[in-house]
Amino acid sequence: MFDVAAELRGGVKGPRHAWDFLRAFAAEWVGVPVAAGHGSPTEDLDAAEQELGFVLPSALREGFLLLGSRDDLTRNQDPLLQPTGLFVEDGVLVFRRENQDCAWWGISLDEVEQDDPPVVVQSPDGWIPFLDRMSTAWVELVLSETLFADAAPGRGLHDACELPSSSLSALEAAFTRVDVPDYPMWVGPDDSPVRWYAGPGCLLRRDGLEDLSWLYVRGCTDEVTEGIRRTVPGRWERGS
Repeated sequence: MFDVAAELRGGVKGPRHAWDFLRAFAAEWVGVPVAAGHGSPTEDLDAAEQELGFVLPSALREGFLLLGSRDDLTRNQDPLLQPTGLFVEDGVLVFRRENQDCAWWGISLDEVEQDDPPVVVQSPDGWIPFLDRMSTAWVELVLSETLFADAAPGRGLHDACELPSSSLSALEAAFTRVDVPDYPMWVGPDDSPVRWYAGPGCLLRRDGLEDLSWLYVRGCTDEVTEGIRRTVPGRWERGS
């Protein structure tokens, strides 16, 4: 089974590493390899650049060209914008939105000429640093959108619980921290930082460090998800 923590050991080392990881993740976790036609059309990206009046950072453009049309990887919860939907707000190039438009993710225009610029997110306190490189933000986007992807009716691939502090040792004993830097949840400090854990066929995200912080999980099969529930005690939304 695909192990995100093993594949990302040492962190995302740059765009090429990010693209290799995303290809492997799509093929082995999702079961649908990235193929020709799965990227955004070049003409849409060219049109976006013409409308915006500047060239997109290469890491942003390359990610769109790789999988910008893969809605299953990029548009389940907080969707990636279409290239022609990119816009500038408060001096930030916005490329992703929270599903109720409560937050946006983007790149400061002060950094937009960098090949792999840092990403910011809109919070109640304004724009704050999110991740230090766009290539890492692509990996985070795909992991988060996969975590919250709709499961088939009657299946329990996704679940969540408010993690009691007493269960933290079980989580950390059974699963490995993914080498993605801590980053803020847009809603505020009580739900920050966000940390990822994984094991073979298992993907887990913990939002915040307080008692009863939310833990979101997804297994590659129903049986794997049920195994997570048994391993980490908590009041699971879909099972026990």
